[in-house]
This record gives sequence, structure tokens and C-alpha cells, in this order.
Amino acid sequence: MAFISVRWILMAWICPAVLCLPDGTLGMDTAVQEDQDNGTLVDSLTLASINTDFAFSLYKKLALKNPDKNVVFSPLSISAALAILSLGAKGNTLEEILEGLKFNLTEISEADIHRGFGHLLQRLSQSGDQEQISTGSAMFIEKRLQILAEFQEKTRALYQAEAFTADFQQPLEAKNFINGYVSNKTQGKIKELISNLDAKTAMVLVNYIYFKGKWKMPFDPRVTFESEFYLDEKRSVKVPMMKIKDLTIPYFWDEELSCTVVELKYTGNASALFILPDQGRMQQVESGLQPETLRKWKDSLKPRKIDELNLPKFSVSADYSLKEVLPELGIREVFSSQADLSRITGAKDLQVSQVVHKAVLDVAEAGTEAAAATGLNLVFYTRRLQKMNVLFNRPFLMFITHTDVQTTLFMVKVTNPM
Repeated sequence: MAFISVRWILMAWICPAVLCLPDGTLGMDTAVQEDQDNGTLVDSLTLASINTDFAFSLYKKLALKNPDKNVVFSPLSISAALAILSLGAKGNTLEEILEGLKFNLTEISEADIHRGFGHLLQRLSQSGDQEQISTGSAMFIEKRLQILAEFQEKTRALYQAEAFTADFQQPLEAKNFINGYVSNKTQGKIKELISNLDAKTAMVLVNYIYFKGKWKMPFDPRVTFESEFYLDEKRSVKVPMMKIKDLTIPYFWDEELSCTVVELKYTGNASALFILPDQGRMQQVESGLQPETLRKWKDSLKPRKIDELNLPKFSVSADYSLKEVLPELGIREVFSSQADLSRITGAKDLQVSQVVHKAVLDVAEAGTEAAAATGLNLVFYTRRLQKMNVLFNRPFLMFITHTDVQTTLFMVKVTNPM
């Protein structure tokens, strides 16, 4: 199973008259060290809960704007990119970004937020050999634009962001340069993040995340069969349906929200949570998505013998213009002439012109060695209950989580696997 999300292109417009501002004078090695020495690190569970709150809020907006469509995005990638942007913001612009990310600034300081993200991203980069997780950020800066040393050094020290110069007076050349970088970082899965660039572009901020995991218990491709997937009560499509029998997996039936929750684990430190609403109950489940709902599901999962699990083999992708969505989460000023991004260049001439998010998800049988599949089959089950089949033959949700840092890497709604 491979899940790839490349996200975020940030293009800021700037007046040509200020393309050669003097560089900043703050010594950043000292500033970053002071940030790391003072304050307390946001603990991983608190950060995970806040990120989940943002993820569910954004999901509800995307699902509402894209009814009856697949939804796929990386909330971690989006929140990390916004956090990097906030390093360049001041005043109300800064507050809107961080509060839009669901941080309570009366309880958590800006410095603690960045330390928390930095620690989280560092932990992800240290993932073991059993999974592939690659995440990072890059700034492509107009070659005539002078960036403050403080901003550039903080993005590097806290977020390991790379910095490149680009000639946006040659839009086609700059676009190909950026798209080539993104394609390389995502194993060729996202070939064209940017479709066009304007000569007025001053900077493009890109954040990407690539994940590839192998099921602990892989599906046998020899038993994949064609089956019906019901889009609604009247329409259906034929899909390749994967099948696995006689397995024991974490399971929970949520009576309050009328949905089945199962967890499939990858080798390493990642797992996928699948939520299957009862027929006609998708909106009820979506409206109930809160951080405490996710905690309840995870805390309530118990090993359960499943006679047969059917899951469609699918590939979905999506791209979004988040400039239309983020203002609904309170992030407005950064897109207007009132934006204060003066911690980037020292002047208030920058504003965000475009935010694009693209993601791709592939779910397949995952060809791993059979030995990797034996663990869950060995759970002892003392009493045979009624026959239990779990059939994902109607719209469902999928969350991919890194279990070590309790962070949701990707959120997916599959309404049509084809």
C-alpha cells in the first residue's frame, strides 16, 4: 500500500520596487538556540489532539465542497506548511494562522508550537526500515528577493526547510524546476504540482510527504475478485475486491454513530483505521468527527475474530485550492492586502496568492513476505461467536496514523474506488 501526498504551493505576490531590501541583522543561530532553551515542548499527545482537531475541521469543509467525491489529503503536511508560513507573519496575520490551526495562544506560546512541530517531524524522519516516510519543505525564492536571515535560518533549523533561488521572470523554467523537485521527492507520484506561475510570484513554499507501508497481514492477490461497490442505494460500480479470511484484528462497533471501526497495521510504526458507516449514515459519522471521537475509537478497539474481510483495491487522487477553504477556518488576512508577512523580507508587501494541495492514494494487496502476515492470526480466541464478516462495499473513511507520534498523516473518504 502506498500513500503519497505532496502538498502546498504557496505563492506570494510582491511589488517589484521592494525586490532588493537589505538583509536582516539578527543572528539566527543565537535566536534559534534561545527558542530551544526557553519554554516547554508541546507534548506529543497534546499536539496530536490539536492537529486532529484541525484535520477534522478541514475535512468537513472539503467534504461539504466536494459532495459524493473522494476526499484525500494530508492534514500534517498542510498544518506544517502553515506553521512555516507563520514564522514570517506578525500581528493579526500570525494569530489567524495559528488559531486557524486550532492552537490556543493563551495556553501555548508561538515558540512552543514550532518546537513541537520540529520534534514531531524529526521523529517521523527517524522511522525504521520497515516503512518509507519522507517529509520535508522547500522554499523557492525569487532571485531578486532578499529574505531576512532570521526567517531563512528558523525555517531551516526548526523545519529543515531547503532554500533555492528561482527566476520567476521565466515562469515556465521556474515551474519545471519546482515540479521536478517535487516529483523527485515523491518517487514520481506527483509530477505536476504547479500548473502555472505568474511573473509576479516572489516565493513558492512547498511541503511534501511520501508514505509507503506494507501490511503486516497482506492480502493474497490470487483471491482478489470482482464485486459490487454501492455508491448509494441505487447506483453501484464493479471493483476489484481484496479478500482475507480467518483473521483477528482490532475491532469496534460504535453504536452511537452507527459505524464499524477496524484497524489494519503496517510493518513498522503505522496503521490504517477504516470506518464503515451503516448504509445512509455517512453524514452522521462525519458530523461526529472530533478529537475525542478518534480517541474513543482507538481506546475501544479490541481483538476480534473476523471470518472474512473484504476491502476494495483502489487508487484515488485529489487536488484542492485551499485559498477557498482556509478563510472558513479563520485564516483570512494572509490572502489580503492587510497581510503582514514582514518577518520574511522586512516589508509588508507580501500576501499569499494561491494555496494548492494534491494527494494520491494507492491501496493494493501489498506484496510482502508471507512471514510478515502470521502475527495477528495467532491471537487466542476462547469462544466462537456468530459469524463475522466485514465488507467494505459502500463509502467509507480511512485514516493513516503514525503510532509512534499519534499523528494522522492522511485522511481519506472513498465514495467511489473507481
